[in-house]
Amino acid sequence: MPCEKVYDFTMKNKTKRIESKTSRTAEMTCLSRAASFYEKKSQYRSNDFIAPKLVPRILLPFLKLRVFRKIYKNKLSPNGIYEYVIARTKYIDLIFEKAVSKEFDQILVFGAGFDSRGIRFLNENGKTKVFELDVSIIQNAKINQLKKRRVELNPHIIFISIDFNKESLENKLIEFGFEKNKRSLFILEGLVMYLSKESVDSTFKIIERFSGINSEIVFDYVYLSVLRREDIYYGEKGIFDMVNKAGEGWTFGIEKGGIETFLKNYNFSIIEYYNSEELENKYFKDEYGNIIGRINGTHCIAYAKK
Repeated sequence: MPCEKVYDFTMKNKTKRIESKTSRTAEMTCLSRAASFYEKKSQYRSNDFIAPKLVPRILLPFLKLRVFRKIYKNKLSPNGIYEYVIARTKYIDLIFEKAVSKEFDQILVFGAGFDSRGIRFLNENGKTKVFELDVSIIQNAKINQLKKRRVELNPHIIFISIDFNKESLENKLIEFGFEKNKRSLFILEGLVMYLSKESVDSTFKIIERFSGINSEIVFDYVYLSVLRREDIYYGEKGIFDMVNKAGEGWTFGIEKGGIETFLKNYNFSIIEYYNSEELENKYFKDEYGNIIGRINGTHCIAYAKK
């Protein structure tokens, strides 16, 4: 492994829920985005108008109720995760939009889940192609739900289903027309922490090989201390326990202060970096400068360029 500060916490003989059912964390992310679409406060409101179409219809009346959203935020979600998902969604939305406006050749979304940026931001007359990569069970659930809700898919969105245990990621990308040495944006949202160190290394090496000059990458990750159960950060125990109970426990982390070294191994350099406090200052300040929403302290977001 090229970065000495990265360790593997994979639990052997543990079957991931994602292998047999849709990802519970992907569903919770979609639910959070759908709930935030109905928020009144600008700090909490997102613009993901597709997310409500991806959740069961029976939930929509509840998501529109402020009291239900409050219960969801304070009782059903670990502390600060609702706020984190909102901040992360807004931040990556901006990066995605910028890549489209600058006419990047292609965007690759790893572990796309119920992401809707290709639908929301792509221009049919533009040149940018969006490749969504995920396991078939999640991808099929998303596509079927979009069809049921009569959501039209942009023809520039290309779905790549993959069985990571049996299929080569590199071969899959080539098969579906993702080209090497093009200006590309790579998005790994809510993914890296679920991979083994070997998978992270191989994935970033593929990104390095496929990316052209001025390509960009944005991803989030958790601190390595979280996997050591040091319980340092706000909301740490709650989110750690939740993902484990969901059968999707975290297996990868980066030591605090180690992100630039990690990226250097793959020939990327930091453009921006945000921890929880910086995200609070960026997205959850009111007009008086007060922080009105705390963000779970376990995650960071890195945005880098080749």
